[in-house]
Amino acid sequence: MKKKHLLFGLLAASFVTTKALAVSMPADTGKTAAADPPLVLSGSVDTYYKADFSGHSNIPTSFANENNSVSIGMIDLALKKKVGKAAFVGELSFGPRSDQSIPTSGYHIQNLYVSYDVTSAFNLTAGYMSTFIGYEVISPAGNFNYSTSYLFTSGPFQNAGFKATYAFSDKVSLMAGIFNNKWNYYSSLSTNGQTYGDVSTFGAQLMVAPVKGWTAYLNLITGSYSGTEFDLTTAYQITNAFKLGLNAATFSAPNNGGGFSGVALYPQLAVSPVVTFGLRGEYFKVKDNGGDVKALTVTSNIKAGPLTIIPEVRFDTKSDAFGASFTDSNGMATNHASQFLLAAVYAF
Repeated sequence: MKKKHLLFGLLAASFVTTKALAVSMPADTGKTAAADPPLVLSGSVDTYYKADFSGHSNIPTSFANENNSVSIGMIDLALKKKVGKAAFVGELSFGPRSDQSIPTSGYHIQNLYVSYDVTSAFNLTAGYMSTFIGYEVISPAGNFNYSTSYLFTSGPFQNAGFKATYAFSDKVSLMAGIFNNKWNYYSSLSTNGQTYGDVSTFGAQLMVAPVKGWTAYLNLITGSYSGTEFDLTTAYQITNAFKLGLNAATFSAPNNGGGFSGVALYPQLAVSPVVTFGLRGEYFKVKDNGGDVKALTVTSNIKAGPLTIIPEVRFDTKSDAFGASFTDSNGMATNHASQFLLAAVYAF
């Protein structure tokens, strides 16, 4: 009898415990809780060999200026994450190319900003951002040519500030923002003897995509400290094999301090899935009789997965008044410069 009472008690306790567990545990709906999107890491590394045909470094555009040397560009590391409507981007770079593109020594920051999608069409972004001006960018993984244009070298690299972008459709969007008074610096700089800077540069970008494969950007950046630049950047994938890009800009320095204007054309032809040939033809003029320069760059991109091999030949011809000095193989002044370059860029 005692055994029967004990067995009945154990069964009753088991029933109560099982029922309690069933009440406390969530029902199995067959679904799992959605995890936050992962942190995305991307970037590139690059190395190159350059030889000026005169034996001297001549062409003064940005980066890749070490002559007759196997040299390095930079390692670029970008972190991105978006959860819901909020996102951030943090991009760090190290190496000679990085040092030449960031005027604040030791910071190594290319991008550092946060953004928020107010709606699916309206975005707000604040922080230190790669400029919206121009066709070429700092990271070699974002360019077809390895050497850079005079327009790229002369324009802004970064702008720190706040911007709002509204997409009217997938064919038209408008950005407007207010930025620090000085280009390329993460903080505003003092002017006119003041001990503080200001956020006084205005920037705007109108994007239009008239037909499939064709996108154009009309850009403006203006401020009393850094000056005013109007810029047109456009690219049209005319066929699967042929792409045509164009960059045209004019810049006026503050206080009637001169400026520049120029245009660059970028035709590219893919002759196979792994080989593309391209040209960059550029005309660049310094205002107030500062001379001009014409540059023709012949480039190929040879793809091997994430690795791109870039052989390139470049020919520059300048006027006597142009500020940069070219020298021939004897060290004498000349108006002509040419170079060969072979680069390797690995993007991930």
